[in-house]
Amino acid sequence: MNRVLHPLAWWIWAGSLAIAIAKASSILLAIITVGAVAIVVVKKSENAPWSKSFQWSLKIGMWIIAIRTITGVLIGVPTAGTKLFTIPQIPLPTWMPGIRIGGMVTSERLISTAHDGIMIAAIVALLGAAASLASPHRLLRSLPVMVYEFGVAVVIATSVLPQLVASSARIRQAQKLRGQDVRGLRGWRRLALPLLEDALARSLDLAAAMDSRGYGFSRKRSKYRPNVWRLSEYLICITALASLRWPILVLVAVAAALVAVPSQKNVAELNLVYS
Repeated sequence: MNRVLHPLAWWIWAGSLAIAIAKASSILLAIITVGAVAIVVVKKSENAPWSKSFQWSLKIGMWIIAIRTITGVLIGVPTAGTKLFTIPQIPLPTWMPGIRIGGMVTSERLISTAHDGIMIAAIVALLGAAASLASPHRLLRSLPVMVYEFGVAVVIATSVLPQLVASSARIRQAQKLRGQDVRGLRGWRRLALPLLEDALARSLDLAAAMDSRGYGFSRKRSKYRPNVWRLSEYLICITALASLRWPILVLVAVAAALVAVPSQKNVAELNLVYS
């Protein structure tokens, strides 16, 4: 049976790729990297609720690009260049020199704001890929004792999005079976309250589970099945870390993940707390 990759390996891999494309500051490299990572997520992710995190990170990235571009065009510092169009300008107080709302929009200003939005969206997408590929529960179990409490907070925080995705899909499916309209603004309003109730119920279940397991009473850790690093983990981590020095190697790191990592589609995990 195929063993899944160590969760820290996925986070090191994705984090290194994110830092590499941020250092390169190339839109073309960022788009190609996100596209290649999408292939890795499709082929290597598990059939689990958190595997949809990458899809939602792409949607969040599209909103980031749109908001960053709109705010960069409407609000900012005047930039010289080729004029595209002019927006009615709103006068600002004298104690805000150099900043304006509206005015002339140049191609350089538009390209600069779009570039920033795409880079931020690419980093968000890569972190979403790590959340899709690595189980948050195995990640928590693999942390050392000295950072375990901090790891609990981080894992709970990073698992919020996958759990919201799973809860919203389950609630929408139940609403469809009842013949309710789940489209548009009215559908989102009907979704908000059940989603909040489900989140509160999960929080209470998590608190009860941690209390029943004696969380915080012992500093000793035991492992039924230790996570031993194999060649595939070292390979993808080394190639990803090498991309920090040579950003073009991000494509090599993605290719290493496609070739060296076995498919995780048929991996099943018993989940008592988050399921």
